[in-house]
Parts: sequence; C-alpha cells; structure tokens
Amino acid sequence: MVKRLMWIVIAAVLLETAGIYMMQRWIGGWPTFLLLIACAVSGALLMQSEGRKVWGEANRQLSSGQMPGHAILDGICVLVGGLLLVVPGFLSDIVGLALLFPWTRSIFRLGLYGWLAKKVQSGSFRITGGGFRRF
Repeated sequence: MVKRLMWIVIAAVLLETAGIYMMQRWIGGWPTFLLLIACAVSGALLMQSEGRKVWGEANRQLSSGQMPGHAILDGICVLVGGLLLVVPGFLSDIVGLALLFPWTRSIFRLGLYGWLAKKVQSGSFRITGGGFRRF
C-alpha cells in the first residue's frame, strides 16, 4: 500500500510540474505564478464557505436526532478539496474544485460511500467505541 501511494504521489508531482511548465510556456511566468496564487486564495475562501455549510448541516442533523452520515462525507470531500486547491498545480485545482462544488461533490461522496461500505463488509475497516485506554 505504501509503495502504491508513493508511486501515485510521484506521478502527481510530475503531472503537476509538467502542467505548470506548459502553462508558463503558454501565458508566461508571472501570470502563471499569479494564477496559482489566485487559485490557492480562492480555494481557501471556498473551503471556508462550504465547510461552514457542511458544519451547519451536520449540526442540524444531530440536533434533530439523525446521524450526519452525508454531512460527514461532505466534510471529508470539502477538506480534501480545499487542501488540493492550496497545493500548487492545475490538475489538483481542477479536482479540488470538483470536490468543493455541491453538485459535483455528490459524485465523490457516492464513491467514498461505496469504498467505505466495501471496507466495512470485508472486515478491513471497523468502528470501535472511542475513549481512553487505562494502563
């Protein structure tokens, strides 16, 4: 698993570097730099806005006695999307925006739900009671 993750990270860094280089050749160095900064700032602001909406929905569901399942998955998507927008690169920005917008986030939420359901059914993912262990 660690080797697979390492190869994914290396491939992502190479793709992001190639994308930044191609954009720099197309529009110039300073405009590319300013575009990357603008994406990071707008991503942080969008993550803050969407995060507040998801947090409010989770609190509303909890106060009405429901489990906030979709809200938790939405929160994970918003967190990952915001982090991807802060990472420099255009490919990560596209995926990050897709994770932040509510109409595309539902696709990722369904995929995340399916992945978690498969992990729970196979027994490789268990939820246990929290708390402190006493020694």
